[in-house]
Amino acid sequence: MLKKVLCCLLSAALLALAPLPAFAQEEAAVSSNEAVTDEVGLAAPSALLMDFSTGKTLYEKNSHERRPCASITKVMTLCLVFEAIESGKLSYDDVITTSPMAAAQDGSDIWLVEGEQMTVDDLVKAVVVVSANDAAVALAEAVCGTEEAFVAKMNEKAKLLGMNDTEFKNCNGLDEEGHLTSAYDVALMSRELMKHNKIFEYTSIWLDYIRDGATQLVNTNRLLKSYDGITGLKTGTTSLAGACISATAQRGEMSLIAVVLGDKTTDERFTDASRLLDYGFGSFCSVSPEVPEDLPETIAVEGGMESEVVLRCAPDSAFLLKNGAQENVTCELHLTETAQAPVTEGQRLGSAVYKCGGETLGEFPVTAATTVERINFADVMALLFRAFVS
Repeated sequence: MLKKVLCCLLSAALLALAPLPAFAQEEAAVSSNEAVTDEVGLAAPSALLMDFSTGKTLYEKNSHERRPCASITKVMTLCLVFEAIESGKLSYDDVITTSPMAAAQDGSDIWLVEGEQMTVDDLVKAVVVVSANDAAVALAEAVCGTEEAFVAKMNEKAKLLGMNDTEFKNCNGLDEEGHLTSAYDVALMSRELMKHNKIFEYTSIWLDYIRDGATQLVNTNRLLKSYDGITGLKTGTTSLAGACISATAQRGEMSLIAVVLGDKTTDERFTDASRLLDYGFGSFCSVSPEVPEDLPETIAVEGGMESEVVLRCAPDSAFLLKNGAQENVTCELHLTETAQAPVTEGQRLGSAVYKCGGETLGEFPVTAATTVERINFADVMALLFRAFVS
């Protein structure tokens, strides 16, 4: 109880001094030193820019260097929570009772009290918007029973995603020996979280309330107010990790993930993330391939009730190219000369391969748009009879 009273008094003092409510503050930022920049102008020691649709790395700086990532850890926590919700194990309306473990968490929190009840929806909101450590543990326990079991599941998921630089020790990102990841791995798990579209309903919140309006939440991601196209995703700061962010943004058909780890101040991390995203949007373009102009309407069918079958090709994903390279995109058609009946609708009869400068961008199937049955004696006789009587 004394801890809660002291926390309230401290928060009241911080609220008077800071432009954002105390609930929006993460762990204290590291003191600033002289920034060392690279060719893109980044101060961060480790960073990566990834295209969401293809998973292609567009820029990297020490991207596999193992580092703590503070509350960006919660990206993986949220991945598992959304999986539990989508599988039916949890629902947004479920009410979670706060355990002693969840109530005892330090750092950013919403001051959960042991025995306090809160919906999954409000707990997710608290994790996303204000990086609440206590809410993260409450959700972890709801999914797996204990935080320890949940962390084991986090590490299993990391292996499945190819996050070879990562070892999680907790579900909220508080500094702990051996709790490490990399900018590349953060991008991988951020991309995985982005596949759950519901996350963007939370990451787009700037100001909201829980506890029937008694607790105000203000988003720790200032880019929501300053960067065109920003969609999320998660910030994090501790004394060991420095100031970190996984920033996501979309313009047109292009969606990018900018990861920055180890900046010395919160201002630096937002500047670095903005520069990375600017580089991506300014240097690359998303190109949606068109149906090849030389694709024939049909190909011949042998032994079928029809002599030919209609072809279909529907490229369904875009390519990310350096600006100007779209003029050099070519398409090679590889088709079977004839199809042998029977031919079923959707049957693959060839492919369209798109290339640029010798690099293969993508391959899409050419398929049968209709079904052609195999010819047989009874069908032939029936056709002859109909032709005769008509």
